[in-house]
Amino acid sequence: MADICSICGLPKDLCVCGEIGKEQQRIRIRCETRKWRRSSTIIAGLDNKDTDLASLAQKLKNFCACGGTAKDGQILLQGDHREKIRQFLIGLGYPEENIELQ
Repeated sequence: MADICSICGLPKDLCVCGEIGKEQQRIRIRCETRKWRRSSTIIAGLDNKDTDLASLAQKLKNFCACGGTAKDGQILLQGDHREKIRQFLIGLGYPEENIELQ
């Protein structure tokens, strides 16, 4: 017998809870200048309950070849990687219209 999702009641292979969660998030990607004119990319608006920020931060750091961290509900990356991050999140299934570059 197939496992049943406790949220939507559908079998796990047909569960749409993750997709619905991704569609409801408003993600903001912005670049800030830190001390000594270093740029830093900040990703905010990801839901902590649906997304494991630490693992997503690790994937983004590997993709962008930079350092960074996940804390306070945000992902911080060293350098200006706004467009790369946007394309990566679209590839993960986040809707393009919900990702805002600042």
